[in-house]
Amino acid sequence: MTVERIGVAGAGTMGAGIAQVACLGGLQTSLHDPSAEALEAGERRVREALAKGAERGRWSASQAEAAAERLHVCRLLDDLAGCELVIEAAPESLELKRELFSRLAEVCGEDAVLATNTSSLQVTAIAATIPRPERVVGMHFFNPPARMRLVEVVAGEESSGEALAAATEVARRMGREPVRAADGPGFLANRVARPFGLEALRLLGDRISTVEQIDRIVRVGGGFRMGPFELMDLVGVDVGFEVSKSFYEQSFHEPRWQPHPIQERMVQAGRHGRKAGRGYYDYSREPYRPDDPEPPRPSGSAAPWADEVVEGPGFRAVPVASGSLASLDGERGSVGFYALPPIAGAPLVELTRAPATSDSAADAAERHFRALGSHVEWVGDSPGLVLGRIVCQVVNEAAFALQKGVGSAEDIDTAMRLGFNYPRGPLQWAEAIGLDHVLAVLDGLCTERREERYRAAPLLRRAVAAGETRLSFPDPESGLTRE
Repeated sequence: MTVERIGVAGAGTMGAGIAQVACLGGLQTSLHDPSAEALEAGERRVREALAKGAERGRWSASQAEAAAERLHVCRLLDDLAGCELVIEAAPESLELKRELFSRLAEVCGEDAVLATNTSSLQVTAIAATIPRPERVVGMHFFNPPARMRLVEVVAGEESSGEALAAATEVARRMGREPVRAADGPGFLANRVARPFGLEALRLLGDRISTVEQIDRIVRVGGGFRMGPFELMDLVGVDVGFEVSKSFYEQSFHEPRWQPHPIQERMVQAGRHGRKAGRGYYDYSREPYRPDDPEPPRPSGSAAPWADEVVEGPGFRAVPVASGSLASLDGERGSVGFYALPPIAGAPLVELTRAPATSDSAADAAERHFRALGSHVEWVGDSPGLVLGRIVCQVVNEAAFALQKGVGSAEDIDTAMRLGFNYPRGPLQWAEAIGLDHVLAVLDGLCTERREERYRAAPLLRRAVAAGETRLSFPDPESGLTRE
């Protein structure tokens, strides 16, 4: 079907942002909100954003003017009649959204596609009470819509191929990058991103490392723009806690998604993040954290190293991927080390020590890795230390998502790069790290901690057993491989 006129039901931050990119995409856009004040503010936000974008050179003045002319303010929901597609951007309440969709089904033609921008509710549940639920899909925009290119096009149980195709094409016309996702907790991006914050909380709770260290290791060693605790503060600690509880309940208590007690304590203390002035960081101070250090310059005095035992004058360093230092070499006074493969030229190396490790051995190991040009962080003992635990758990979640048909490999990687600014997609990362390495870290954690949350996805285990270097899943009907 061809879509030329869309409606946006809800003129808040998300609704106004969606309307802005729709107008810029050449679509006649009708913006509605039941609150006259909210509608006026939403219209002003769109027009001001279009003008500012032209001033900053993001588009021309003529493009801004043409886009502004495509914006139509609708004080009545009935004014959305005639729209071929309507995107709902109302508050996250199932009852509210169901009531709104019932009204939209009456107002719009029976062939109109109705899309929900929900991020936490099931598309299937929203569509269940309206006539022709096959025309209901999810169009999950990320905040702010004008800057975030990702849109998840979500298929409910009844969503038709025609409705999904129409939503996908509209997203492209808006200049967004659409990915397909199956209905379920968190859809695609938010689901795969779960371990990024939850594993960081477990590391903190286990006293493996501090908030500042974990974030610094993830930024410097992993190449992420923000550490997990910075991100939790930005989103809102209270919001994140509610999302964690929702995931856990919707999944019937999946161990991988179990919330952490630290989240509840932070919420009870009123430390809700940036908006409250304090979360895991104190935002009354500027800067709230120091800049990341530049890696030391290589001295050329140390030999190149790999993912194997390193020996030098006065020290022995053991890689701690498949197990902790205590389980692998704890009685010999060695130092444990970890960096994500491929580790040649790693910007950061994590080190750990056992009770038998002497200060002189620790100092010698640190000097060795600094001489290679790597920044060094000392952390507590654990398989994979900090970065290995976080990244391998993200890869594992991506493998579960691929196996369960939540999204294709390409869409999973695209969603994480565009939706969360990952330096690379988790499945691309798995190929670079090595599937056997990922499995070794997960099995090491599962063996030592005896927790279900560290069980490896069957797809990952089968791929390693078959000697494969990348994750893919065969189509059950044709037998052809889908990546």
